[in-house]
Amino acid sequence: MSRSLHQATRASLPLPPIPSTNYQDLNSHFSLSKCNGFWYDTFLVVPSVLFVLYLAVHAKRNLKKLRKGVSHITISYYAFLWVVTLLNLSWCFLQAWQCSPGKDVAWNLLSLFTSSGMLCLEISFMAFLLKDNYMNEMEALAHTFFISGIIVIVDTLLKTIYVFGFGVPLFNHDVGSTHQIKWGLWIIHKLLLAVAYGFILFVHFSRWKEKLPPRPTFYNYVVVMFVFSAIALFACGLAGIGAGFGNWLYDLTVLCYHSLYLPFLYITLLADFFQEEDILLDNAYYSEMKDAGFFDADWE
Repeated sequence: MSRSLHQATRASLPLPPIPSTNYQDLNSHFSLSKCNGFWYDTFLVVPSVLFVLYLAVHAKRNLKKLRKGVSHITISYYAFLWVVTLLNLSWCFLQAWQCSPGKDVAWNLLSLFTSSGMLCLEISFMAFLLKDNYMNEMEALAHTFFISGIIVIVDTLLKTIYVFGFGVPLFNHDVGSTHQIKWGLWIIHKLLLAVAYGFILFVHFSRWKEKLPPRPTFYNYVVVMFVFSAIALFACGLAGIGAGFGNWLYDLTVLCYHSLYLPFLYITLLADFFQEEDILLDNAYYSEMKDAGFFDADWE
């Protein structure tokens, strides 16, 4: 009797839940944001950290070269690149803000400043490619940042109105297709970028080709960014009609943009300049040694 009563009592007591140790829990445990996943955060943060370390390691040498009175455009881009890189690094590390209650305003402000800075670099580089050849350096610098400044101010103002005025979650990922206004705005944004890059490609293959800088790396950059903008536009279009693949592809474009765009811009615009300075210095040393007669024995 007592034994059966004991068994009945034991069966009626609720059993403690067994802790789950599946992959999804581990993924959430090691994730910085606990909403994007471990691998997303890893591929977002690691390239950004490595790029900052690369800039820091070469900063002393690069600053020495910039102090020699080189192009004001190069100095401006290098300084602005540092600012945007640090902003982007903060954005990558603070992914948890978009999933934390009470952090919506801080996350939207950080995303707004980061996206505006990266867009300013992107637009100013396109304006630099399309600048008139007759301009001197200061006119080209003023022309470049004047155009990019107007575009970025208008873009930032519109984003601010929609995010803080109408509550459109432009910078939050997991909203699906419930916000048609969000995807409509991103479609327009990506379409304008794709059209701008497509126009530069059109100029490159037209009779006005001589108006563009004669650097193959610039056109490789334009081709890559045109394809990327077209993919982002396609992803926003799919997400806008409710396709789950569109949301996944859009998140992938955001990941690639924030982790790879700034290093790609540095390699395209600034890396060649610093390497060219080394080559010019080596050529100067060679000329001095040749004038001093160090290589006369080679001709005997």
